[in-house]
Amino acid sequence: MILERLSILNYKNIEQADLSLSPKINCFLGSNGMGKTNLLDAIYYLSFCKSHNNPIDSQNIYHDADFAVMQGWYQLEGKQEEFFCSLRRKQKKQFKRNKKEYERFSDHIGTLPLVMVSPSDTDLINGGSDERRKFMDLFLSQFDKEYLHSLIRYGKALQQRNALLKSDGRIDETLLELWDEQLIEEGKIIYKKRFDFIEKFIPTFQKFYDFICLSNERVELKYESHFSDNNFEALLKQKREKDKILGYTSIGVHKDDLDMQMDGYSIKRVGSQGQNKTYVVALKLAQFDFLRQATATTPILLLDDIFDKLDSSRVEQIVKLVLDKDFGQIFITDTNREHLDHILSRTNSLYHLYSVYKGAVIQTNVTV
Repeated sequence: MILERLSILNYKNIEQADLSLSPKINCFLGSNGMGKTNLLDAIYYLSFCKSHNNPIDSQNIYHDADFAVMQGWYQLEGKQEEFFCSLRRKQKKQFKRNKKEYERFSDHIGTLPLVMVSPSDTDLINGGSDERRKFMDLFLSQFDKEYLHSLIRYGKALQQRNALLKSDGRIDETLLELWDEQLIEEGKIIYKKRFDFIEKFIPTFQKFYDFICLSNERVELKYESHFSDNNFEALLKQKREKDKILGYTSIGVHKDDLDMQMDGYSIKRVGSQGQNKTYVVALKLAQFDFLRQATATTPILLLDDIFDKLDSSRVEQIVKLVLDKDFGQIFITDTNREHLDHILSRTNSLYHLYSVYKGAVIQTNVTV
């Protein structure tokens, strides 16, 4: 899969940009706050129907503009396809494939597989459990429609159950039982798929971590869930009175977590800044490899300022990885020209180099 051309209008600080892109490496150079990340975020939006870092669509529209538009022309399974997204203030966004509007945004997820590596990934280690669930959900949803649909149905049932628990007066126990049944049914599917994924994913994660670090540190992901002891139904009933007092559902797969470990200890407690950065970069590159094999399509890889806080040996190993034939089209941002020059000097592929300044994107070089 290749993104051949990208058009952006009024998205974040990018007033207008029209880019014809390299099928291999696209580098964006500029100081912090100039719009490099926003450009990658527009590509991310075309894959996931939402921003990577701001879920409020109206806040992603340029200054006082009334709308924003993103269009991408992709080479997909031997055909060129156009994807279009428009955001309007106080209106529902539109998403189209070849000028035909999607009925449900979920129908689009997985069509344009993508992995983004960014500085905010350290939130996977330092943030709350919702960050780690988001990692699993976005990943699995790209290649498993059953998982995505179960996740949506579970979310709706959870919303209805919580609304019932918050209601004034006597709670309809029959209706509560109905939502409990749906939470159990969909929760079992979500738990099983998350569990199976983590079991299969860990060896790939270890392989990428070993390559980047050139060390024998052992990395691990421990999946924690209320479903793990097979008595969730009894536990849900046991917590019912507490949930009525709290006004929300206190247990379920919406509370699942991943304990991210190194050598048997939580990396949140023992990891240095450099180790944490290496851990999440390896995690995301392993995600790319796993997704490539699961979808039989080479995803797009977005690398947003990933070399900061890494020593030269780890930077060198990452460069070797991403220039491998298994990696397809890559988008890289950096404030450091030396990093980009180092990468470009190592490749014989066609690359495009861009300068980004206050939302303006200018191509500065094309070479073979």
